Amino acid sequence: MTAHFLLGTVLAVGLELPWRNVLLGWFIFVVLMNGGTLAINSAFDKDEGDIGYLRSPPKIPKYLLHVSVAMLVAAFLMGYVLPLVFAWATAVCVLMSVLYSVPPARLKARAGWDLLINMLGFGLLTPLAGWGLTGVPLEPWFWKICIGFGFLFGALYPATQIYQVEEDTARGDKTLVIRLGVGTSLLLAIILHFAAHLIFLWALYERYPFVRLGHFWVAPWSISANLWSLATINWYQLWRSMSPKQHEKRMYWLLGCWVVTDIALLWSLWP
Repeated sequence: MTAHFLLGTVLAVGLELPWRNVLLGWFIFVVLMNGGTLAINSAFDKDEGDIGYLRSPPKIPKYLLHVSVAMLVAAFLMGYVLPLVFAWATAVCVLMSVLYSVPPARLKARAGWDLLINMLGFGLLTPLAGWGLTGVPLEPWFWKICIGFGFLFGALYPATQIYQVEEDTARGDKTLVIRLGVGTSLLLAIILHFAAHLIFLWALYERYPFVRLGHFWVAPWSISANLWSLATINWYQLWRSMSPKQHEKRMYWLLGCWVVTDIALLWSLWP
């Protein structure tokens, strides 16, 4: 989360970072908003099986819900200390966090809505908030980068659900993967990752119009696109014979691909 957030900041100003804004923005968006989002989600999910980054989660602390609400409210209010783009990006994420986890809306249990919330929140608005804290006006090519990341998180999102199908079904949640099935969800991931990389390529050409295919600026993009293709297509070919634990490992593969994409775009679009 920190790396994806700071990607927007570095693409805006390079290494001439406004450190006060960076540290305050990081605390508001990553610690308070993202931390509060994870906490309020856990408070209502009460997971007992493995969840992302945490095996055999402990029992929910008594005041977790209260703390999560305080964190989200603080993020919402403190966001307005920084430039307006950062403030509204944070405010939208706080609103979506509540709609995502809290009944009766609980959009994470509604197939399609769960995907959209994550594409907008983590994919699009996180690097946008990172750029926004600098006060630099938004560039058209950077909007395309954010939209591309929205699609890319759409490709990653099914991977976060596939290994949890049994537990989500027992809870009564109708997640995207439960509605579509594992095979169709992986096909969707393949389509969305291709869409994301096409939009990234569009942004690259808009940022540097002189670039042509084969130029070294495009090589990092090609590495990212090929890694995502290899990971998602191979997963689709093998999914029927895979256990939940194996599906979980594949999720971490895609997280590794995400890191490569961040580095590739940073390399190609360095200000």
